[in-house]
Amino acid sequence: MSAVSGARIHVRGIVQGVGFRPFVYGLALHYGLTGWVRNTSAGVDIEADGAPQALEAFVRDLSQHAPPLAHVDGVDVHTRPADGFTVFEILESAAQPLAFQPVSPDVAICPDCLRELFDPHDRRYRYPFINCTNCGPRFTIIRDLPYDRPNTTMAGFGLCPECASEYSNPLDRRFHAQPVACPACGPQVRLIVAGRCAAEREAAILTARQLLSDGRVVAVKGLGGFHLACDAMNPQAVAELRRRKLRVDKPFAVMLLDSAAAARQCELMPAERLLLESRQRPIVLLRRGDQSTIAGDVAPGQNALGLMLPYTPLHYLLLEPAPGSPQALVMTSGNLSEEPIATGNEEALERLAPLADAFLLHDRDIHIRCDDSVVRVLPGVRRSQPVQTESPEGSVLPVRRSRGYAPLAVYLPREVPPLLAVGAQLKNTFCLTRGNYAFMSHHIGDLENYETLRAFEQAVDHYQRLFRIRPEAIAYDLHPDYLATRYAIDRGRSEGLPAFAVQHHHAHVAACMVENGLAGDHPVLGVSFDGTGYGEDGTIWGGEFLLCDLRAYRRLLHLRQVRMPGGEQAIREPWRMALAWLDQSGIDWEEDLPPVRSAPEASRRVLRRLIAGQAGPGGLNAPLTSSMGRLFDAVSSLLGIRHVVSYEGQAAMELEALVDPSEEGGYPFEVGQESVDPTPAFQQLVADLRQGVGAGRIAARFHRGVAQAVLEIARRVRAETGVREVALSGGVWQNLVLLRATLTLLQDEGLDVYIHTKVPTNDGGLALGQAAVAHQRMRGEAV
Repeated sequence: MSAVSGARIHVRGIVQGVGFRPFVYGLALHYGLTGWVRNTSAGVDIEADGAPQALEAFVRDLSQHAPPLAHVDGVDVHTRPADGFTVFEILESAAQPLAFQPVSPDVAICPDCLRELFDPHDRRYRYPFINCTNCGPRFTIIRDLPYDRPNTTMAGFGLCPECASEYSNPLDRRFHAQPVACPACGPQVRLIVAGRCAAEREAAILTARQLLSDGRVVAVKGLGGFHLACDAMNPQAVAELRRRKLRVDKPFAVMLLDSAAAARQCELMPAERLLLESRQRPIVLLRRGDQSTIAGDVAPGQNALGLMLPYTPLHYLLLEPAPGSPQALVMTSGNLSEEPIATGNEEALERLAPLADAFLLHDRDIHIRCDDSVVRVLPGVRRSQPVQTESPEGSVLPVRRSRGYAPLAVYLPREVPPLLAVGAQLKNTFCLTRGNYAFMSHHIGDLENYETLRAFEQAVDHYQRLFRIRPEAIAYDLHPDYLATRYAIDRGRSEGLPAFAVQHHHAHVAACMVENGLAGDHPVLGVSFDGTGYGEDGTIWGGEFLLCDLRAYRRLLHLRQVRMPGGEQAIREPWRMALAWLDQSGIDWEEDLPPVRSAPEASRRVLRRLIAGQAGPGGLNAPLTSSMGRLFDAVSSLLGIRHVVSYEGQAAMELEALVDPSEEGGYPFEVGQESVDPTPAFQQLVADLRQGVGAGRIAARFHRGVAQAVLEIARRVRAETGVREVALSGGVWQNLVLLRATLTLLQDEGLDVYIHTKVPTNDGGLALGQAAVAHQRMRGEAV
């Protein structure tokens, strides 16, 4: 028997641009192997000769000790006779037609690069584009695969001799780090003020920092697009940014230097600190502390702040502790409300000119825009399976999954053909599937204008090219007027593809099932609560209890329907929903009730006619809805919290912020055979309001009442069907007070509860469910 064996190895997963080849090289030297390693469009290929025991250990370590940014999905090994290699080497990459692999998201600056950034003896001292194999831009600069410098936006920057030496040294941490550069050969920053270059390089950063300290608004080019920045502790600067951006109340994100600074502004749990410091560096929603010095207008009406830490060298230089420097920066997306974030220099100078006093630009192009991600932590829920967690202190709940996470794939339990699911109208993301991967896109935004639709179309094209996917079918939302729906239908017709309409709330529940690894071979009780979803009966759904698998569903119960007087106007003016629910509950519109006082008499007369059904053909101006989101809006208005909103979910968020955590009571809901009626809850709520019960206690009783109604229905469904698994999905479940109360009640009942921890529970996760449902329908199998 030969003392030397051979192996042909293929590694699948995120294994390019993460230091995998030098890791393999070092590992091969450690075990005395000969052969080669190279990147391909499908992953990493390895040919190795060595002692059998050494080869076995080598293969084991490929997965167990992979670099921190790598994610190994599989290692395929085929033994062969030794090939007679004399050395181990790294070969040039090989492109393979139609092959594909996952791509790393953009990664925050690593500790090594951060140390070098502020080391006066390092040749990259204070260089705002310092990076290595373990950090820096990835997804936003990749034009195509394999991930090599010519296929990125760094292609135009030739390497100086020193960078070239690092790039070609397998034992250097910058070996084949595609964005590698230095002050001599890499991108540079410049500051534009009043249309002219006011400063370059270090001077540009220092001048921008001074402008921020002086209360100015600076447009800063980042990893995935532009931010509009101002001093978050300067109320006048924050107010001016709101005025210019046409953003009335929607909270701004704030960037702080480190987690110690965050702890001075907010209550910070260990799990939240880990998220802030993670390589993804998302915006983390945290409870504002009593001693916070962040301007109140950053998040008006909220008890939470969205904080993030610097994730690029440029951010660290802007927030560097120095006399007169800002300690906290508003970092909001560089766009007008509802437009896509700006990415190009000329585009920003044109589109953001009315918004910014200065522009901190650089010359590294952004190939694909990518907004900041938003997450929050659900604390204090008793540990039990199958609720998934990513830390011992709480479940991590994505609110917006984008930079740092996209385009990481959701791994599927079975192989799926190439599909495109286009998502919904609001918080749009799309999903492309191939093999065991569901590639969820970055956050696109609300498809309410041509510019965002074009961004959606361009992103779909990019993902298809990047992952070599040509869809064999398309899935879309049932709503006929969504721009994504029209895109899917038109494309299906033009390309001869089967197109599947998927009901909105079924897609929500399916997404929750898929991300939790449920194969769909038995039904679950899906509790899908949100603001708007087109129902199969033509009405607006949103308070749904569905018995469903991944192919079909049955609507068991829903929130009692009520008119939406004024149609979409009722979304923007919650007082309309409050009056509708008062009427539905048999409660007179007395002047002592806040929504009645807020409505002019003429408007009330019109509303009475609309609610009475005098709304024209088909109830056009007062459609029926079972929306749980609109119910929360109504209660917010009843308590005098919010009668008119300036952004989606505002009324419900401010209602949640008011909840008294010490209150344990709950308002009753009447659970019938087909609907859940909040009339008893409204009657008691109004009685409490008139008796002077505090708004915080009333808000708490309402939340707990909804949770108790969910428990009652789950008990009934288990008794009648034997189904004991409950999937919670839809935007209303972003409400941590409601989610925590419901989880506790259901878990105490011994039910298995599934929530979203990989994709957002809001419409940002919808495309995953659409793809799963379409796949099942393509298979034509009952599950």
